[in-house]
Amino acid sequence: MRINNKFVALKFRLYQTVRMLKSRHFLLLLWSVWLFIGLIPLYGQTAILKGVITRNNHQPAQWVNIVMAGSKTGVTTDAKGRYELKLPAEKKIHLSITYVGYKRLDTLLVLKDGETRQINFHIKTISTNLPGFEVHDELLRTESIVRLNPRDVLITPSTASGVEGLIKTLPGVSSSNELSSEYSVRGGNFDENLVYVNGIEIYRPFLVSSGQQEGLSFINPALISSIKFSSGGFGAEYGDKMSSVLDIQYLHPRNFGGSMSVSLLGADFSLHGISKNRKFTYLIGSRYKTNRYLLNSLETKGEYQPRFLDFQSLFTYRFNKRWKLSLLTYFSDNQYQVIPKNRQTDFGTVQQTLRFTVYFNGQEVDNNQITQSGLTLLYKPNSTTNLQFILSNFQTHESETYDIQGQYWIGQVENRSGAEKQDEVVQTLGVGTYLEHARNYFYANVLSFEHKGSFSAGKQYLRWGLRYQFQQVDDRLQEWEMNDSAGFSLPNPPDHPGELNPKRYGLEMYYFAKAHNLLNTHRFSAWASDRWTHTLSNKSTLSLSIGSRFYYWLPAHEFLFSPRFNLSYKPYSKPNLAFRFAGGVYYQPPFYREMCNMDGSLNLNTRSQRSIQLILGSDYHFQMSNRPFIFTSEVYYKKLDHLIPYEVEDVRIRYYANQTARGYAAGIDLKLYGEFVKGIDSWITLSLMKTAEDIKDDFYYKYYDATGQLINSTNTSSSADSVRVEPGFLPRPSDRRVNFTIYFQDYIPNHKQYKVHLRLLYGSGLPFGPPQSERYKQVLRMPDYRRVDIGFSWNPMLKKVQQLSAHKIQSMWISLDIFNLFQIYNTVSYNWIKDVYNHQFAIPSYLTNRRVNLKIVVNF
Repeated sequence: MRINNKFVALKFRLYQTVRMLKSRHFLLLLWSVWLFIGLIPLYGQTAILKGVITRNNHQPAQWVNIVMAGSKTGVTTDAKGRYELKLPAEKKIHLSITYVGYKRLDTLLVLKDGETRQINFHIKTISTNLPGFEVHDELLRTESIVRLNPRDVLITPSTASGVEGLIKTLPGVSSSNELSSEYSVRGGNFDENLVYVNGIEIYRPFLVSSGQQEGLSFINPALISSIKFSSGGFGAEYGDKMSSVLDIQYLHPRNFGGSMSVSLLGADFSLHGISKNRKFTYLIGSRYKTNRYLLNSLETKGEYQPRFLDFQSLFTYRFNKRWKLSLLTYFSDNQYQVIPKNRQTDFGTVQQTLRFTVYFNGQEVDNNQITQSGLTLLYKPNSTTNLQFILSNFQTHESETYDIQGQYWIGQVENRSGAEKQDEVVQTLGVGTYLEHARNYFYANVLSFEHKGSFSAGKQYLRWGLRYQFQQVDDRLQEWEMNDSAGFSLPNPPDHPGELNPKRYGLEMYYFAKAHNLLNTHRFSAWASDRWTHTLSNKSTLSLSIGSRFYYWLPAHEFLFSPRFNLSYKPYSKPNLAFRFAGGVYYQPPFYREMCNMDGSLNLNTRSQRSIQLILGSDYHFQMSNRPFIFTSEVYYKKLDHLIPYEVEDVRIRYYANQTARGYAAGIDLKLYGEFVKGIDSWITLSLMKTAEDIKDDFYYKYYDATGQLINSTNTSSSADSVRVEPGFLPRPSDRRVNFTIYFQDYIPNHKQYKVHLRLLYGSGLPFGPPQSERYKQVLRMPDYRRVDIGFSWNPMLKKVQQLSAHKIQSMWISLDIFNLFQIYNTVSYNWIKDVYNHQFAIPSYLTNRRVNLKIVVNF
């Protein structure tokens, strides 16, 4: 029995062994052991590959990916473009080098055991990897900054041609005036935007009150090599404004060339070149603009004589590899003159159409001359350190003079179909005269000395800066407005017939301001920032930038501390995704405009406005119809403190310098851009935003009679009770809830020399209210802004590039632009007219009608 039992037990064990050998798990285990044993002799056979990767102009390329195909082995380059990678030896290796916006590099190599080999690579840009509109390199994907393509600036169909015409199509950016280059960003006003050219801060004229007076912006599109824009969350290296940064770099010539363009709106000419020893380069540009053609489409008919001219240059001399000196100069002479004749505007509703007719006497003459220069000395003691010293000066001489009398009639129009007097005035509702007078002269001088530096070490990048600025302002202000209705001066004092001793009232102007202000201020600022890059255990990349600005200015004796940060995350498993979280404290110390009240008096105790920002964003790269696209989104919130309330009329900002407010701005920006048509880029943006402010200590009273009925606040003698009302949060003048833009390009298949460019802008109505009124009354809404511009361009020499090169002509474009394609009457502001009974009429001022522009551009 024992023998039989042992035999049965042995038989059962053999059966279990055979069954285990047939199982999949055992076979997998056996295969793994065999593979491990087979690889033991190869263990330790490794080699090291290192080198430097460069891109355009042989500059180090950071964040370039070097990956061994078929594995997860890979690294990214540091700030100097260096990489070091440990690879298996004695086997063929396939390396892939990728960088967004650049052509992919592939190489095969075999390394010996223990070998350390150095190979340097140079990557080249390619237009088909990503849309040409915006090159999101790996560094910019981690920051709240986008890079724009300068070529798109030259072909955008826009009356305010230039970089600003392209900026207005970006998410978070809005504008309601095609005659102006100004724009609002995420609830801010025109004064909250920073503009730099080659590291030098740019200023705009101060006395410009309407878009038709505005001349050329500083930025010359023909001279640009790089455009970067941030709508918020920018780093400490940028100055003290709350909304946005536009950072422009001009060309660094490598050969002789230039461009010419002529259109119905003006002309420009530019040249660039380099000396034989390649140490000296020059860049020269001149522009002439006249918008008389556009102004003749306005409802106010008259003799318009605008003339805008500028000249700028950039000279650079490189002493050696360490020292370089550059000089940027700018001069503009802008003149605007108009002799208005008459105007007729219909407004109101379908049920009641009103007509405003006015005849003018007088004229307006405006002048401004601006000079700006910047001397920059660059010292590079070694490959890791850059030191920069900038001396810049800005001067402006401006004058605004006018005496204009308008005699007006307001009447009701017969709008019934088939009526005997259809489209004629059948009843006069008001008649009067107004007289506007101004003798305003403004001078400003801003002198700055600045030092900037940077130091890179491995994956760490340290930057710093110091700045001293002296501001001098001489402002002579004298302007007034007198209104008269049916022989009565407005405002009209109360009249009591039969009074024995009537009170004698002095003549009171509807508006009056007179002042002579001299202001000198000294400002000191410093900043520092550092950036670290860390690779996590799962090969994902984490980048952190931390910085801060320090600011002190006189005469307010205000010291400011402005910390900022930017955190980004790039998952290794999904390299087409990137996440950003940025924020900080942004102060805006007041310039002269923010300290000046509407009557011309100065408030020297004005504090700096503050914006605490938090931004969460992402971008996603994907393919659709075998073409590249990028979808970006940002959600933001701004807590606003120490705000200076203001009102906007056209492009003129007038501050309530003796008031303060708190507020907020919150919204979401979405953008989809890519090759909707293969080979060329287009984009669509949608922005939703709300901004409001609560003015400190503002209130008013509501009066009630004995029966509890609300009575007019101008006659409170019969009031029995009153209630104090605090308005609370009011929409800011820049509260545009919805903003939608499309920029679309197309071409005829197999005929790329024929292109179409479409620019569509939509913005919901902005708040407005009666002039000289309290802010709580300025909560009305303008009509929505809608505009479509379309351009057709033809390059007759696209297929003759080789022939053209012999004649030094690189390209030629002939464009036909149609502005305001659907002839939509957009409202830019309102004229407020009163009758003798103090009834106010808001007369809309419309922007330009449909216009056709022909433009020829030649590059050589």
